[in-house]
Amino acid sequence: MLLVTAEEMRELDRATIEEIGIPGPVLMENAGLRLLEVAEKMLGEIAGKKVSIFVGKGNNGGDGLVLARHLVNRGAEVKVLLLCRPEEIKGDALLNLKIYQNMGQKVHQVLRDNGLNVVRLALFSSHLVVDAIFGTGFKGRVDDFTGRVIEIINSSQRPVLAVDIPSGLEANTGQVWGPCVKAAATVTFGLPKVGLVLYPGAEYTGTLYIADISIPRTVVDRYSIKRYLVTGERVAELLPARPAQGHKGTFGRVVVFAGSPGYTGAAALAGNGAVRSGAGLVTVAVPQGVYPIVGAKLTEAMARPLPEGEKGTLSEKSWEQAREIAAAADVMAVGPGLGQGEDVLAFLRGLLEESEKPLVLDADGINNVARQPSLLENYRGEAVITPHPGEMARLLGMEIDAVNADRLGTALRAARRFGAVTVLKGARTVIATPEGKVYINPTGNSGMGSGGTGDVLTGIIAGLMAQGLKAEEAAVAGVYLHGLAGDLAAAEKGEYSLAATDLLDFLPAAFCRITKQN
Repeated sequence: MLLVTAEEMRELDRATIEEIGIPGPVLMENAGLRLLEVAEKMLGEIAGKKVSIFVGKGNNGGDGLVLARHLVNRGAEVKVLLLCRPEEIKGDALLNLKIYQNMGQKVHQVLRDNGLNVVRLALFSSHLVVDAIFGTGFKGRVDDFTGRVIEIINSSQRPVLAVDIPSGLEANTGQVWGPCVKAAATVTFGLPKVGLVLYPGAEYTGTLYIADISIPRTVVDRYSIKRYLVTGERVAELLPARPAQGHKGTFGRVVVFAGSPGYTGAAALAGNGAVRSGAGLVTVAVPQGVYPIVGAKLTEAMARPLPEGEKGTLSEKSWEQAREIAAAADVMAVGPGLGQGEDVLAFLRGLLEESEKPLVLDADGINNVARQPSLLENYRGEAVITPHPGEMARLLGMEIDAVNADRLGTALRAARRFGAVTVLKGARTVIATPEGKVYINPTGNSGMGSGGTGDVLTGIIAGLMAQGLKAEEAAVAGVYLHGLAGDLAAAEKGEYSLAATDLLDFLPAAFCRITKQN
């Protein structure tokens, strides 16, 4: 599903009106009707219900006025509260204000502090509150008076329906710099806006409804929008076929280079992630000293010991045997629990300079390469990197706060610099490609914020690549399935007690959910 910025949506609206010939009032009417459908879901029977609609001066307010008219016609008691002077309302919004007033309906101006009592009184008896104050063009912080109104709305404990976007939320970034309406539901028009699905914006959006207001698909298709919200339907289309006559060689070979003293679990989790995602043969290659421990944690995957350096990690000494293992594999997953230091960097140098196999680079693989980024920049094979914000900051020489302030931009920067599909992990994981595509993943929960979950993801992506998916496809599908497994696990076990091994246990159910096998 495409995601748009405020500017892109404005251009789609303009093209629809000026080039296709669908008048603005028609689009506004359609928006109001879609709002009515959701309002009815929230209210149940509309007749006799009390609704307060907060209206600003822009088209967002006009959408709210269309809804007000239809609610009145359905028997609701509607109070429209203007947070502007009537003369400030222009265009299609003014047309709908006049229509509403011509129906004999009153509007109430709320402009000064004494108007706050009007707000409190309206909210006290409301069954539903509608936020039509600011639209997608809003940026920055709301003014002090509007901020006080928003705070009263939020503290009223009444369900709020936001029109297109909650007021106070930036459409392009999801950032909130001051008071912001916390909606129970948001109806967004045409296409979802980026800020509605990124945190912190997603916390204010509530249930997101995407409303068709008659923007023609031909208009959307003429613009090169490269931003997507990942959906289960799309992931189902990406999953590799499982031919009935297939065997373990059919479904690909993964080698995981991982592990070091004290970090054996990471190697096993990555290996088992590859197994659970459908790879035919999985080998986990680890330093000799931790081989017995890792081997005991694996059943379906094979453990292979490699010569180690002085600190018990993989080193230049490991590469001769590792070369042979890598040559026999279809995909390499590198980094979980690998440790850091000169020995590990020497091992990675050999691997990245000599190999051209598809690669998933994670964790300490990234931390070590951050000391010599040219190794990744010059890698000749297809690659996926899966940093969390701290690892991304080290890789790009940034502050973590700067990474989190612009997750989409940072992921794109890394993807283009390193020529690798980049998975920036976190709440609403971002996947970016060197060609400029960006995907935002909606699955996952706070229970996945624990050690080892990223190692499972590394294995899943590698396993999907081994079955023939391209790096972009495997990253998109792997991240979604990883998060879905976490959601299914949390539904049964709760978020507090969620562990990385739970993701492995629920990954089969995630695949079944996507493929509708049960």
